[in-house]
Amino acid sequence: MATLIPLNILIGDRTYRIKVLPGDEEAVRSTLKTINEKILEFRSQYSGKDMQDYISMVLIWYATLPANFKDEEMVNQKDVQKLLEKMESQINGFLQS
Repeated sequence: MATLIPLNILIGDRTYRIKVLPGDEEAVRSTLKTINEKILEFRSQYSGKDMQDYISMVLIWYATLPANFKDEEMVNQKDVQKLLEKMESQINGFLQS
């Protein structure tokens, strides 16, 4: 079982303590950066709201992103890798015969 590491994270104006896998720390920090940047963007566009409103807006924005581009890229890379391995196998078969 992997050891979880504690992180103090800031979302909006609140600090939270969470535990993540060491390999996930960079992704979590990157996501938090995006979230906090969007909160600031919404704050500048819609003045007079409270932090809960901004966080809700970011949540809706984030949840409706088109199919998480990173996941699609990983799937495509795996498909390409499988195709290349199959082609390599076929070429090796032709060369050996």
